[in-house]
Amino acid sequence: MEELLRLKNLSVEYKVKDGYLSAAKDVNLTLHRGEVLAVVGESGCGKSTIAHSIMRLLPDRNERISGQIIFKGIDLTTLTEKQMEKIRGKEIGMIFQNPLDSLNPVYRSGHQVMEAIELDGKSRQQAWSESVQLYKDVRMPDPEKQMQRFPHELSGGMRQRVMIAMMLSRHPELMIADEPTTALDVTIEAQIMDVLTGLKAEYGTAMLLITHNFGIVAEVADRIAVMYAGQIVEQGTVYEIFDTPVHPYTRLLMRALPRQPKADGRLETIKGSVPRLTNIGQGCRFANRCPLAQAICEREDPPEIRLPGEHTYCCHCGEEALAWRNRSSKSTA
Repeated sequence: MEELLRLKNLSVEYKVKDGYLSAAKDVNLTLHRGEVLAVVGESGCGKSTIAHSIMRLLPDRNERISGQIIFKGIDLTTLTEKQMEKIRGKEIGMIFQNPLDSLNPVYRSGHQVMEAIELDGKSRQQAWSESVQLYKDVRMPDPEKQMQRFPHELSGGMRQRVMIAMMLSRHPELMIADEPTTALDVTIEAQIMDVLTGLKAEYGTAMLLITHNFGIVAEVADRIAVMYAGQIVEQGTVYEIFDTPVHPYTRLLMRALPRQPKADGRLETIKGSVPRLTNIGQGCRFANRCPLAQAICEREDPPEIRLPGEHTYCCHCGEEALAWRNRSSKSTA
């Protein structure tokens, strides 16, 4: 497949009171046309930082970025703000976490979608007609009536549909969905993901899905990148990651998924906490929580180990991790 987006050694640091906070370190990802790449991990691991870096929308302008963000052969980190404005929305669209914060409360929902369409020089009548069709595409009931409503008059699921319609209004080649089902109940969550996958198939749009929900990932993703404390620790196809997770963090994360009735016991948890990421040195960032950690893990960054296919992971304890995975698989069989 043709490459659409590549992140090469992308690192992002935020200036804080006592130094720099390393939100992302040496991130390498590739997304192809028409593909769904899911970036998963705990809250605060740097997933949204990656999304906002691609859009060049990092807050407060206090960041320090190194590496490359290559979109269609162009390094976005080298572009001016005016050049980026031509790419945002038109070529790269983004669905933000909280649609109520992203929509303007004083304008009707349909007018906000029309505004995006009018940026391409289309008449108001054309914009209205296309907006109605977009509302139908995202399965909004009674679209013309919903277009006349203000954001606060819509439910969470409807507001998310408006955001998706707005993002699709200019037919971007890349869609970034940052926790698109946050705060939605499971029924609406399933509907929203069904809408996104249906539209991806219809428009051929590539999707970068930011989430912590492995259930969603299993249904819609082609490939998975597991992120911890600002680093990609394992990645591969959805089948490789779900069938043979290797990195200790990936395995522990998947073991924490609900697999039994609530009455049968508590969910498993990952002991310890994410390290403080200010002025962090060398070494594996998962070492303080890893059951396989050795002295070298504290001193040196782990190497990337490549398995057959597209499967890679970063760990000093490669053989031990594979053996531990096999023992864990047998004990839960």
